[in-house]
Amino acid sequence: MNQYSPLDAMTYKGNLTLPKVPESNMALSVLGVFLGLLLEVSTHGPSSVPRSSWKHEDLNLVEFSESGVFNYSTLLLSEEREALYVGAREAIFELNIHNVSIKNNQVLWKVPEPHINKCTLKGKSKETDCLNYIRVLQMLNKETLYVCGTHAFQPFCDYLNLTDFKLMNKQEDGRGKCSFDPAQSFTTVMVDGELYSGTAYNFLGSEPIISRYSLSQSLLRTEYSTSWLNEPSFVFADVIREGRNSADGDDDKIYYFFTEVSVEYEFFGKLLIPRIARVCKGDLGGQRTLQKKWTSFLKAKLVCSMPELNFVFNVIHDVFILKSPDWRETVIYGVFTSQWGNVGLSAVCVYNMTSVDEVFSNGKYMQKATVEQSHTKWVRYNGMTPSPRPGACINNQNRLQNINSSLLLPDKTLQFVKDHPLLADPVLPISNGPRLIAKNVNYTQIAVERVTALDGNVYHVIFTATDKGVLHKSVVYESGVHTVEEVQLLKKQEPVKTLLLSKQGAGFLYAGSDSGVVQSPTAFCDKYLSCEDCVLSRDPYCAWNTHSTSCVNVFQKSENTQKRKLIQNLRGDADVCPSARPRMMENYQHVVVKPGSSAELPCRVRSHLAQILWKVNGSVLTEASHFLLIRDTSLLIYSVAPEDQGRYECWSVEPASGKNFSRLVAVYELKLELLESSESSSSSRVFSSIDIVEEINPDTSTLRSTSAAAKDDKGNDSNGHTAGISLLTSTEKPPLTSTSSSKPHSKLSIPPETGDTNPRPETLDPSAKYLQNDNSGALLFLFLLFFLLFLCALSYNCYMQYLPAPCLRLRTALLGSPKKPQPEYIACESGLMEPVSEKPDLTEQLQQNGAQQRPQALRDTGYETEPECGNGKIQSHGYEEPDDSPSKQRPFDIDCESQPIEYADADVPY
Repeated sequence: MNQYSPLDAMTYKGNLTLPKVPESNMALSVLGVFLGLLLEVSTHGPSSVPRSSWKHEDLNLVEFSESGVFNYSTLLLSEEREALYVGAREAIFELNIHNVSIKNNQVLWKVPEPHINKCTLKGKSKETDCLNYIRVLQMLNKETLYVCGTHAFQPFCDYLNLTDFKLMNKQEDGRGKCSFDPAQSFTTVMVDGELYSGTAYNFLGSEPIISRYSLSQSLLRTEYSTSWLNEPSFVFADVIREGRNSADGDDDKIYYFFTEVSVEYEFFGKLLIPRIARVCKGDLGGQRTLQKKWTSFLKAKLVCSMPELNFVFNVIHDVFILKSPDWRETVIYGVFTSQWGNVGLSAVCVYNMTSVDEVFSNGKYMQKATVEQSHTKWVRYNGMTPSPRPGACINNQNRLQNINSSLLLPDKTLQFVKDHPLLADPVLPISNGPRLIAKNVNYTQIAVERVTALDGNVYHVIFTATDKGVLHKSVVYESGVHTVEEVQLLKKQEPVKTLLLSKQGAGFLYAGSDSGVVQSPTAFCDKYLSCEDCVLSRDPYCAWNTHSTSCVNVFQKSENTQKRKLIQNLRGDADVCPSARPRMMENYQHVVVKPGSSAELPCRVRSHLAQILWKVNGSVLTEASHFLLIRDTSLLIYSVAPEDQGRYECWSVEPASGKNFSRLVAVYELKLELLESSESSSSSRVFSSIDIVEEINPDTSTLRSTSAAAKDDKGNDSNGHTAGISLLTSTEKPPLTSTSSSKPHSKLSIPPETGDTNPRPETLDPSAKYLQNDNSGALLFLFLLFFLLFLCALSYNCYMQYLPAPCLRLRTALLGSPKKPQPEYIACESGLMEPVSEKPDLTEQLQQNGAQQRPQALRDTGYETEPECGNGKIQSHGYEEPDDSPSKQRPFDIDCESQPIEYADADVPY
């Protein structure tokens, strides 16, 4: 039996037993281990930072919402009918797939008043719970939708005719198909007219089932057993067509993904485990054993962890199956977080379908084992496995044995799978670790698409939505995952509950939330206004069109497709861009300030992967007391002095393809007002005829050869572009370390001086929310704070005598009297001494005794709550010098020696 360890529990290693220790001590130890792991992951764990950020107000997103309607969380995409079906609260909508703001049809499905009254009598809210939340929208056939709603905690299902978009009023019982509670997790998938679902079967949600509903067959479901399902939270279900063109006559399989409470590991609390479960499409249940129950139900553990740091992401939120014509090439993407607090770490793990099939087809089973006569655990089963293999689908080998369906399976096989639904072997991710890790983000939804770039290679593009209404777009390359951008999809900071991906044309993303539906393009290529920015984005959707001098979506249909010449380099090598003739900077943006005042020089950079480099009069700016870099937005100069005058240049340095690409963003000429002429002194700021383009439009980086005569009053050229300065140079890595290693590009005229630079740590644009930050300092402070609190709690418990004897002896040594206690006090319980009502007159007492006799001072034994007892002596008041002479009187009839007390710190009532 293995010794318990919190690390083992979080890495799922070994058969764990929980020693008999107090829960408070266990919680403190686990908390300390977890905080240490969190600090390690946040400091050294891999992370992908979005290169660009787009705000909601800066994008032309298409939105849909109806007044008084909420919870647009159920979406169904029908590209054949070019429609998006939306299930909301008491309403179903049909929207245009190309523009969701266009509503084609609508139907209301409200709850009758008697059902609402029954719901309120059960303690539910009439305004929120006792309404009809549409949770199931599945395509039954080309003309009919199968819809289900919570219907005031009494789920019902019906059929929706797509021709006239009306309910057919064929209501059916929705138990086992739809959840009772609108906030309860569930999943459904329609396969060949049969509805497969994972949800709760009762009002309380205490009977979770995985079921199949069919018009031609009875309900097939799982057992009501914690070994089958233990408080699951369902997230996704889908079918894998393994039986198509199968050589061994295998069956199609439906896979379920959920998180449940562990049954094989013991912990101080409920330890959650991500699972993948499988059932066979042709399963009919057993003849005697497992009647109307799944005979093919098996489940395994999904592992998403960082083995090098022993950190586990054990809560799965969403799954996307990227299918292929050959099921063996299918891959599974899942988003995970950790259950221990809202730590803001999310991971994306990827699994091969062949690895999943290997676990279910050849993996070992787990069985229950009684340990220490009180705990039930699960251990690996090493005995003989019945034949046919329990939980397997019917194939040609079974048919040769005259087993054509699950009804003919032997009872020995069925009883085994009933008692052993859990597999011992886990499903491991590709590369044994996460494909993507994001900090300060909680992913809720995921969608993945295969994209063929101009180089002919196929790349996986990952779209992940967060609980703050933000979308991240990442691309999987051989060198790692590159996060292209983050997009604020929703106006409010609310979770994205559904994310669908359309593949028609250039493609769209559809996000559902409580407040409405948002339609977003899969790429924002038009946001990159120069060839360099377009290439550095490394977006497989985007390429630079030299004919139109714009960044375009390569999947959009264009009239001049044959004429256009596209430039794309997914390694980010901006040297492939055509050379731009550098423009001499004759004038700068003049900034005139008064002596002693402050000056702020803006410098906004869109790329969060770039670093800012400031140069003053051709030299790299070094840190000084009166210079302050405000993240990546501006330079603040305190108390401007005459020596601060001169030319200030802001350079952006971005690494890509093993090089550093430097771009001049802004140039300023700083002067004091006293040194200016009378014309310039009338204004604190005078702008030159050349506007710095990054201040007006930070994305413009290509130098356009337009004359001053071709510009209008606003500084725009004849093509409508804003004229500005863009000087770009590329240098070999490593960046900013040696002047001799820097090789300026031939097409650039002003390369930055990088010899004396000390690049600052990566900082992000403060205007863009939800970006990745390095919180290692804050986490270290938090860890030290908890450690100090633990020491304080330990000291307090020791001081209050709540801890065992060793601590009490230490306390006595620290707080007690230097004089050793007399032997007769060792077993005496303090507190047996009755209080003295009146203070005795010591003078009279001494006269009566006939001798000078000083009372013994009350010794400090280290116990504060009770007075000292000492062989009949009264308590001493006011005397400091003790008297060791024995007392001649015993005013209290109490024999301490005859009443030994084992522990002096026990709390004994008087």
